[in-house]
Amino acid sequence: MIEFRLDRGSGVATYLQLVHQVKHALRLGVLRPGDRLPTAREVVELLAINPNTVLKAYRELEREGLVTGRPGLGTFVQRSLGGASGAEQTRLREGLAAWVRDARAAGLDHEDIEALVASVVLDSFRLGEDTA
Repeated sequence: MIEFRLDRGSGVATYLQLVHQVKHALRLGVLRPGDRLPTAREVVELLAINPNTVLKAYRELEREGLVTGRPGLGTFVQRSLGGASGAEQTRLREGLAAWVRDARAAGLDHEDIEALVASVVLDSFRLGEDTA
């Protein structure tokens, strides 16, 4: 089960942080179809936020077809995100981890690495490399 966290200084609306964390978990395979999200009450107790904020996030996820609410049972993952299999994601993650180690050894810090990765990702999508 996902455990939400908040970055109160991020400037991102709380409900959107919850939505983004669910999507991230779906992309990484942490959440799979059939998994139950924490109840609004559980999230409220964990994060000390308004219940309507949690409900707004869950409604947005439901609107996008990612989750479905079942009265009396909870909110369940309807579909996953991401195209790679678990094994393929593991292989790619290991390669990326090796690259990050090399980048750190070359003297790049966290922000340098994020900027470089973002630049390469944006360039590849601009050049149409995202389609095979």
